[in-house]
Amino acid sequence: MDIKQLTGWKRTFVSGLCGLSAILLLIGLWEWIGSIPQIPLTQVLPPPSKFLPVLLENDFKIGLGSQSASIYQSVAVTLLRVLLGMVVAFTGSIVCGLLISLSKWSELFILPVLGLIAPIAPIAWVPLALVIFGVSNLTAVFIVFMGVFFTLTIATVAEIERIPENLLMTAKNLGGNDFRCWQMVIVPAVIPGVFTLLRLNFIAAWMAVLAAEMTGLRDGLGAVVMTGRNLFNSNLILLGICIIGITGFAIDRLLLWLQKKFFWWQV
Repeated sequence: MDIKQLTGWKRTFVSGLCGLSAILLLIGLWEWIGSIPQIPLTQVLPPPSKFLPVLLENDFKIGLGSQSASIYQSVAVTLLRVLLGMVVAFTGSIVCGLLISLSKWSELFILPVLGLIAPIAPIAWVPLALVIFGVSNLTAVFIVFMGVFFTLTIATVAEIERIPENLLMTAKNLGGNDFRCWQMVIVPAVIPGVFTLLRLNFIAAWMAVLAAEMTGLRDGLGAVVMTGRNLFNSNLILLGICIIGITGFAIDRLLLWLQKKFFWWQV
């Protein structure tokens, strides 16, 4: 059976089944290796049957005393930080990219500056963010913003330049003025491509906000891993890592669904 010939729900089902089978196989292999006492690696990387019960033992809470937070709260806080930073970066990049494209002189002067800043890793902004905002939610949001804004702005300008001239000429021949051309042709043509790049940059933003949470924030998934490190608790560290992976994967699938649902005109 050629999977390329499958369409619709059949392809989704086969893809999901293969992915689930691979994950279950990995877990089974992990458990089998963990059951061998002669392998010292299991002390550092305990199998899921060892670290997953940590949630039940602590009533789904991570931390000590009054500083403990539920795992649901940790996931929600991290998601809020990264999504807020990405929404601000996405909106700002679309606006700035459109404004830059209004003048070729703006592109000549501004794009080199954006190209210089864009390669800077989001984690590199952590020390500066701590100096400006201290240990706060704004630090995490700022790092996510800085990690994706410049790349998305450059992408917006590039998407505008790739719009076929015949589309703009057709809009003007149908009576559209400059504003209507921007509203009905340019913006709809740009947003899907920029959103695709945003989804691809989500992993970088996800890692950046976790790094920010490891710098001293008391909640979030990054703080869960740091709590495990401070307590020398491998079970807690792996629990946090697994939740980070599962949550990140779920959000990536959600962004992919939003892309297909709301940007259906993208080819």
